[in-house]
Amino acid sequence: MGGIWLAVIGGIVFLLGYRYYSTLIAERVYRLDPNYVTPSHQYKDGVDFVPTNKFVLWGHHFTSVAGAAPIVGPAIAVYWGWLPAFLWVIFGTVFAAGVHDFGTLVLSVRNKGQSVGSLANKLIGKRAKVLFLFIILILVLMVNAVFAWVIANLFITFPASVLSVFIQIPLAVWIGYSVYKRNGSMLLPSIVALGVMYASAVIASRVDFLQIDLVRYFGGQEATSLFGLSSTSMAFLVWIVILMIYVYIASILPVWKLLQPRDYINSHQLIVGLGLLYLGLLFTNPEITAPMTNGSADVSWFPLLFITIACGAISGFHGLVSSGTSSKQLNKETDARFVGYLGAVGEGALALIAIIACITFFPNVEEFQATYSGFAAASGAGLGVFIKGAGQLATGVGIPADIAATIVSVIIVSFAATTLDSSVRLMRYIISELGEEYKVLSLTNAHVATTIAVVSSAALTLLPQGPKGFGSGGYLLWPLFGTSNQLLAGISLLLITIWLKRQGRNYLATLLPMLFLMFMTLWAMINQVVFEWSGAGESEGNMLLFIFGSIILIFTLWILITAASSLSKKGDDPSQFSV
Repeated sequence: MGGIWLAVIGGIVFLLGYRYYSTLIAERVYRLDPNYVTPSHQYKDGVDFVPTNKFVLWGHHFTSVAGAAPIVGPAIAVYWGWLPAFLWVIFGTVFAAGVHDFGTLVLSVRNKGQSVGSLANKLIGKRAKVLFLFIILILVLMVNAVFAWVIANLFITFPASVLSVFIQIPLAVWIGYSVYKRNGSMLLPSIVALGVMYASAVIASRVDFLQIDLVRYFGGQEATSLFGLSSTSMAFLVWIVILMIYVYIASILPVWKLLQPRDYINSHQLIVGLGLLYLGLLFTNPEITAPMTNGSADVSWFPLLFITIACGAISGFHGLVSSGTSSKQLNKETDARFVGYLGAVGEGALALIAIIACITFFPNVEEFQATYSGFAAASGAGLGVFIKGAGQLATGVGIPADIAATIVSVIIVSFAATTLDSSVRLMRYIISELGEEYKVLSLTNAHVATTIAVVSSAALTLLPQGPKGFGSGGYLLWPLFGTSNQLLAGISLLLITIWLKRQGRNYLATLLPMLFLMFMTLWAMINQVVFEWSGAGESEGNMLLFIFGSIILIFTLWILITAASSLSKKGDDPSQFSV
């Protein structure tokens, strides 16, 4: 079967979901009000609360949530066959991700732009708020470590992509000033910036001295560099330091100076990238060479599929972005459907092409099975297979394979960097909230909170040792990232459900995906914490994952018990919540 048919079926489902299901949710469940004064107007400060055009905000929101995860997760999950991954992506996007992202955005807008962590205080109780904030803090810390690890490794593997990624920064700052200080248009400058980025990627792919290859600068693959580290490890260390300096500055600056214009560029980049890949798919229509299902998998797909593919089907991190940054920039409440639900659909489209690129890359099923020989092998090979498969699709529109691989890596790094920026900013917010909660005023200082976020993220990325050697933190944390991410999504859906119930509205649209997600994720996490990471039985265990996983699991169960108690109480006063 040709891969184009998966794109056609998926596209129809996404279109119907946005056109009809999201409209139903907007009108009957969330009841959007075009006259509601959003927090961006009510608390406008020019730094975090900034009324923003819905297309620009969609660009920020979309690129903040569409990092490397909607590529890595599906690229790994096709190990179980393409059918389970395909079904989870298309139906998860329509009935879970869209409802979740849309809902957390509306809930935050109706409550002064507060994060889902703070809203747990109103909806469940003070204790639940503190527990939830700690879960979120651990999650964003892992997001920072995982995405910094991904970016640094892509810079090492594809040095031709570095120049293009760093050129984007001054271009974004220039666009920010031209738009917000001179009232210029953002569309044309963003398209020009994108053209400059891709031109530099093409040139760097063919001009050796423009490739910023730190491994080569430190003596080559086999050389030993400073501190007894290999040249590859030294290059990794330098890239992590550079990334942390960058995200410190980016997360402190007002959103209009770098965050919004860069994300708007990236939104065009994503549209262009998806367009190239889907056009390449249309012109080449490669055959699917991966099996529909994998009956000989060494690890069962049930329930691991639903945590392996998080972003691309549903992700708790999206709720943090919706309630952490996007809600503070929403111009009109009716824009929430476009920004929240369509943002989820866009990420679903990215996850779908990631699946197609991986399952059509190999010439035959034997080579696919040789690469995806086990779940561990799939976890290590997935991202590389996608980049090669996407490059192969791009050749269908006349782009040489080496240039296509560079452009794909630029796209992935750009999205991962956007997620990293937003995540560090969110971590700063959470640290400040905890400082207010425990009366530690120094933590409410933006520079202090950001320093803690950056230093802890760098330490978690660099210090753990694992199969990847020095700086294995991001690699080791990936299994826990999926489970904690989905638990966060389940808790966020629970908060929306409680809010809807107290407003006397139909809450089945949020209750059903919440129950499904919590069941699957708790099942998977209990299995991982108790039987894998603890070292019980034949498993070697992993103390880092066991400690973090145990904390998150205990806090989640505590929140669920508290929420059940809160729901069973009579006499809740809905007047304390915005309707």
